[in-house]
Amino acid sequence: MLLDESGLINERFHSEFAPAEAMDALWAAGWRHFGQHFFRYNFGLHAGQVMRVLPLRIDLKRFAFSKSQRRNLRRNAGLEVTIGPLGVTEESRSLFERHRLRFTEGRPERLEDFVPATATSSPCEAFQLSIREGDRLVAESYFDLGERSSSSVFAMFDPAITAAGLGIFTLLKEIERSLDLGLDHFYLGYAYDRESFYEYKKRFRATEYFDWKGNWREFQNG
Repeated sequence: MLLDESGLINERFHSEFAPAEAMDALWAAGWRHFGQHFFRYNFGLHAGQVMRVLPLRIDLKRFAFSKSQRRNLRRNAGLEVTIGPLGVTEESRSLFERHRLRFTEGRPERLEDFVPATATSSPCEAFQLSIREGDRLVAESYFDLGERSSSSVFAMFDPAITAAGLGIFTLLKEIERSLDLGLDHFYLGYAYDRESFYEYKKRFRATEYFDWKGNWREFQNG
């Protein structure tokens, strides 16, 4: 493993409250959080290999949906989409139990490892995006709102429904909401510099990556 001048970064802290402008600054410095646990690291282990971590964000001022993303939105236009304050339900947990079985490596254990059960337990303003087909919850995602940016936290979908691209659909709806709010950036979370299960995050226009030296640079996929 070769390190550049940024060295090895592996930092964390706990906070029960972070104002909106602080969340913007933390995301811009490569930080993430699950509940009240904040962290950032520039190397990770995947498939037995050490890989460089790439924090990714979309410059919303330059963003436009691709043809395939517009097809996804049209294909799922008949689903009911609701966005409200964070509030994990038993229905959410049931969906998570089905979703987690998709993973053969790093299988998540509990939904609360990623998002707190209630909005009052979140250190920042957090939202829940729910997708229903009739009365059935088929996908759900969670995202945070800062002052001038937003950040995707976690998404899950029913693994029995694979053709609809529901995982991408939740991201697209989060981006739509961020555009409607006139925000500057939408943070996609972490990916790796080599192929992994995070590849879907690299397929959005106007994507930038954090170089761990304080700079956000244009991401060129391939």
